[in-house]
Amino acid sequence: MDLLLWRHAEAADGSPDLARALTKRGHEQARAMAQWLKKRLPEGTRVLASPARRAQETAAALGMPVATLEELSTDAAPSALIAAAGWPNGDRAVLIVGHQPTLGETAGVILGPKGYQLSVHKGAVVWLR
Repeated sequence: MDLLLWRHAEAADGSPDLARALTKRGHEQARAMAQWLKKRLPEGTRVLASPARRAQETAAALGMPVATLEELSTDAAPSALIAAAGWPNGDRAVLIVGHQPTLGETAGVILGPKGYQLSVHKGAVVWLR
């Protein structure tokens, strides 16, 4: 199973946190990564996203159907991402658009010893297989 963890692109500061939109640079980051992903995503990839506006806007750059899950919000736990994806025994690839530090913590739970965490930069993807 492929699990892709995509951190939302650059967003403007502001409040409330869930309403923060992508900046112009963020839209460019999202478009560039979406273009790269579209050429490589396995057929039938399921796209899941946080309800935060910046994650929704990042996911929208793919031009694919997106399921919004409250459990992927800004305060999500790695266990919620892993459960939503069905890792490691899911029947198809899953792309999750979400937030740091949860994405890095999730990769750490899957890849490393307890407490391990990756730093996932804005707009970047971690691809796990």
